[in-house]
Amino acid sequence: MAESFLVDIAENVFRKLGSLALEEFSFAWALRSDLEKIKKILVVIKAVLFDAEQHQLRSQQIEVWLGMLKDVLYDAEDVVDEFECEALRRKVVESGNTTRKVRRFFSTSNPLAFRFTMGHKLKKIRERVAEIAALKSDFGLTERIFDRHVIHREREMTHSFVDASNVIGRDEDKENIIEMLLQSFDSENVSIIPVVGIGGLGKTTLAKFVFNDQRVISHFEEKLWVCVSEVFEIEKVIIKILSSASPGQKYMDLDVDQLQKALRQALDGRKYLLILDDVWSDDPRKWLELKALLMGGANGSKILATTRSSRVASIMGTDSAYDLNDLPYQHCLSLFFRSAFKGEQEKQNPNLIRIGEEIVRKCKGIPLAVITLATLLYSVTDERDWEVIRE
Repeated sequence: MAESFLVDIAENVFRKLGSLALEEFSFAWALRSDLEKIKKILVVIKAVLFDAEQHQLRSQQIEVWLGMLKDVLYDAEDVVDEFECEALRRKVVESGNTTRKVRRFFSTSNPLAFRFTMGHKLKKIRERVAEIAALKSDFGLTERIFDRHVIHREREMTHSFVDASNVIGRDEDKENIIEMLLQSFDSENVSIIPVVGIGGLGKTTLAKFVFNDQRVISHFEEKLWVCVSEVFEIEKVIIKILSSASPGQKYMDLDVDQLQKALRQALDGRKYLLILDDVWSDDPRKWLELKALLMGGANGSKILATTRSSRVASIMGTDSAYDLNDLPYQHCLSLFFRSAFKGEQEKQNPNLIRIGEEIVRKCKGIPLAVITLATLLYSVTDERDWEVIRE
């Protein structure tokens, strides 16, 4: 079916738009707004594709509309592929397996030209996608929700390990959350604490920081880490929880009833800490279904959920959400220079320090932006390269 084909393309583009390489470029080059708009519009378009397919045989206009959509999706996929190729080229250059002349070509003039060219292409894609989405109302297309295809953001699965020495400026947040975790309430066995903040603030890193603290380790009988990400499917989340509780056990062959029974057996009567990292779903029905299975823990059990959405936090939380703020400027500076300079190199380059301070101000307290830009400049000592990033 044509609709199925286009949904597959849309899902592939959406997945690539959420790739780490493109996310890093978007932070570095202020492309994030265009990317987010494209993703939101694609969600709306995908919802009407099923209805459009049913009407295309009776409407030449809809058939043309679907053709326009196919073209822009292919173009969007090409643009994202160019970003990923550029990221790969940079890794090759940074590895030192090229001549000095070639490295210089990639590190100065080429990045600047690439930045403007790709920024222009991305803007054009956004405009075309928006125009196509606007036309759907002219055709009276209905938005429908189907379970078979759910556009989602692919994210590399997170893990619980963190090197505490690399965490800068989050000690106060860590202490605040640990205090909340160690409190017990007689009114309920299990309480849920959402940690809320925009992407790139370091919610996952903070959760790892807390998860590996010795006081937390000693306080809970069971510690579980699950990366949920955008697709919130109850069975998959249960399997992840069980796999965290009993690594090596196989649960894929169990049906829903068996999974739910196994989860209750694993948690009931035990004081546990469950980290649900990167929660996106704001469907209260799904959360209430999962929550019912988690409430059998011993008094003092906690669920710590990280999310970008205040709505998700309000649906999940039994406690007030913990709002994670921007990283203070001085801590951002420390993070930047630690990531950009090799050894004592910082002390030898006062001009680079000045430019670096200006770069950090533009990051507006977002650690991911700081690290992304610092990594691009690692071991680079030419001031012109730094000025390109600053601009």
